[in-house]
Amino acid sequence: MASRLARIRLLDETARLISTILSPLLTPSYGVLMALSISPKVLEPIGSRFKLLLIIFGITCVLPMATISVLHNFKLIKDKRLLKREERLIPYITGTIYYLVAVWYMAYTHEPRWLVMFAAGGALACLISTLVNIKWKISAHMAGIGGVLALLWQLDAMNLEVISPVWMVFFILFTIGLCGVLGSARMLLKRHTLFQVLAGFFNGFICVSLMMRIFG
Repeated sequence: MASRLARIRLLDETARLISTILSPLLTPSYGVLMALSISPKVLEPIGSRFKLLLIIFGITCVLPMATISVLHNFKLIKDKRLLKREERLIPYITGTIYYLVAVWYMAYTHEPRWLVMFAAGGALACLISTLVNIKWKISAHMAGIGGVLALLWQLDAMNLEVISPVWMVFFILFTIGLCGVLGSARMLLKRHTLFQVLAGFFNGFICVSLMMRIFG
């Protein structure tokens, strides 16, 4: 009995760690990091690439975290993990705004259109999550990782990768694996059902794919 409880506790802690590492607050930065590492952007000075990554991290991670902390301090939300659907509305709305700021910044600094559209796809997915969340929980975690997979998929489809095709396939398959692991973790923690996980994934994947394909 004790060993069974220990295994359950280990699985729970592992699922929480996976959810933290692949948080929707971090996946935009992961996507930009991948883009800066495997696309023609890799030819640019490392200083300018690091500056872009740092600013996107600040806009899409630091600012949302600060907003959630403020909401928590003012008792507008009870848990910073946003476990209840009703508490997600304001953070999701502000998250959409922060994504739009990231889109504006990348357009203002003349980043490639496909990279701007990656952020625009994220903003669209965040908006859809906000609207759906009014009536039904949808996985923001899966929307984030779905968007990263869409980025890799479209970079390959648009022949924008500057690495070996073998490595590109590896990165795509690895990200698909992460999608499965993350989705399993969210269900194991009972944060979402299978349909909520799938809806979140397709939300992120389709939004980013369409924005990059049509406007990128």
